[in-house]
Amino acid sequence: MTDLADQNARAPLGGSADLDKIATSPAPHAAGTAPMREMTADLVVIGAGSAGLSAAAGAAQLGLSVVLYEKGEMGGDCLNTGCVPSKALLSAAKAAAEIRDAGKFGIETTPPRIHWDKVKQHVNASIATIAPVDSQERFEGLGCTVIREHAKFAGPDTIISPTTRVKARRIIIATGSRAFIPPIEGLATVPYLTNETIFSIPEMPKHLIILGGGPIGMEMAQAFTRLGAKVTVVEMGKALGRADRDHAEIAIEALRDEGVTILEGYKATKIEQDGEAIRVLTEPKGGEAWTLEGSHLLVAVGRQTVFDGMDLEAGNVDHDRRGIIVGDNLRSKSNKRVWALGDAAGREQFTHIAGWHASVFTRRAFFKQGTKADSLPVPAVTYTSPEVAQLGMTEAEAREKHGDDISAPSFKFEESDRAIAEANTEGEVKLIVRKGKLLGASIVGKDAGDLIQLVSVAMSNGLGVKDLTNFISPYPTRAEGVKRAANAHYADVVFGKSARLLVSLLQRIP
Repeated sequence: MTDLADQNARAPLGGSADLDKIATSPAPHAAGTAPMREMTADLVVIGAGSAGLSAAAGAAQLGLSVVLYEKGEMGGDCLNTGCVPSKALLSAAKAAAEIRDAGKFGIETTPPRIHWDKVKQHVNASIATIAPVDSQERFEGLGCTVIREHAKFAGPDTIISPTTRVKARRIIIATGSRAFIPPIEGLATVPYLTNETIFSIPEMPKHLIILGGGPIGMEMAQAFTRLGAKVTVVEMGKALGRADRDHAEIAIEALRDEGVTILEGYKATKIEQDGEAIRVLTEPKGGEAWTLEGSHLLVAVGRQTVFDGMDLEAGNVDHDRRGIIVGDNLRSKSNKRVWALGDAAGREQFTHIAGWHASVFTRRAFFKQGTKADSLPVPAVTYTSPEVAQLGMTEAEAREKHGDDISAPSFKFEESDRAIAEANTEGEVKLIVRKGKLLGASIVGKDAGDLIQLVSVAMSNGLGVKDLTNFISPYPTRAEGVKRAANAHYADVVFGKSARLLVSLLQRIP
C-alpha cells in the first residue's frame, strides 16, 4: 500500500469528508454563557503538526468525520520554528560561504555584506510560502472541523476545549515537543533563546553561546558563524554523538576550520548576566575550565514531549517522560481508543518519522493492515556543510554486536570525478554489511541526506549490498559513491586470487 497519509497531507484543496457526519448539538449552559457545543466524530486529532495534519488529511479524504484541535500555529514546530526556518537560515548562510569560497574557482569577489533583517525576511518568506498547505482553511476544505483551542481529556473517549465537547471513536495525540531546558543554576534568570525564538532575534549576535552539540546546535553554530557571528558550542559529551564517529569528526573539524569553537566534554554549571553580557561557567571532564561571555545564549540540549494540561489521567492514557506508552502499533497500551504519533509516541523526533507514523495509523486503523512503527530503518541527517547522514547501525554499534563478522566498505569523495569538478571532495560513503545484508550506512559530504536515500530504499525493501551494485548510475554524480562503496565490498571476490584463477581457466574455452 502506498503512503496514503503522507500523500494526503499535501493533497489539493477540496476534500471528500462530509461535514454533516459530525453530529453537533448545544449542551446545557449556565445563564449568560455561550452553550458548549457537543459533537461526535470518527477521529479527534490533537495537534496540527506534521503527524496530526497527515493523519487528519488522510482520514478526512477517506470520508470520515475529523475534528482537529490546535491551540498554536498550524503546521507545528517543523513549519514555524524548526525544519523550515532552520533550513532557510542555513541556505542564506551557505550563500555567504560560497561567495567567500569563490576564489578557488578563479572568481574574484568582495566579502559578502550580511543584512540580518533581509535574512529574516527570507526565513519568514519560506514559512509563508509553505503555510497554506498546513492552513486551517485548507483542512476545512478537506472536510475537517478545526478548533483553535487547547484540548484535554474529559474521559477515555471524550475531548473538551473551552467551547466544545467531542465524543470520538478514535483519538490521536500528536502534540509534538519543545526544547528541554536543563536545571542549570542561573539559567532561568537570563534571557536565553531556543529554536522557538532564535529566528526572530532583532540583531545578529556578536557572540552566540550554544548549549548542546547535537544536530540543532551544530547547524545553528555553522549558520551564525557564516553570517558573521562568533560562536561557541558547549557539549557535555561528544558533538554529533549519535552519528558515525569518523564521519562526525569530519563535520566537527569543518566547523572548527570555519571558526566555530567547540568544547566537547564540558558541562555548563552556572549562568550569570553582567549588563548585556551572558556569562557561562563550565566544568570540564578533564583539562581547563572555561568561563565564556557572550551576547546571546541558545539552549539546544534536547527536546521534551508536550502534554501540558491535557489531563491524560482522565483519559486513562499512561505516559512517561518520553511520551505516551504505546506498542509498535502506536496505540496506547492503557486506552485502545488513543494513538500517539510523532514526538508524542516517545520514539525518534524527526518530521519524517511523524509522517511515517501517520501512515502506520492510517494503514492499521482504517485498512486493518499490520504495519509496525519500527519496521523500517530511520534516516537521520545533520544539515551542516558537510552534511552527516546516518541510517541503521553505525560501524561501532555493529562491531559491538557482531564483532569482526561485519565489513565497512567505503568510497571517499576525493575519488569522485563530480566532487573533484565541484572542488568539494570532503567526506565519504560507508556501508555496514554482514553476510551480504545491509545493517546500516553513514555518509558525510555534500548532499549526504539525498544520497543516503539509495541505501534507505534498499534496506527498507530487504535488498542486500549486492543490489546496490546492480544499477546504472549516471556519470558524473555523487550518487556513484554508493554504488562504488558497494562494489568495494566485493573487490576481493571479483579481483582476488580465486577470481583470477577462474578467469584463467575460462579463457581456455574457445
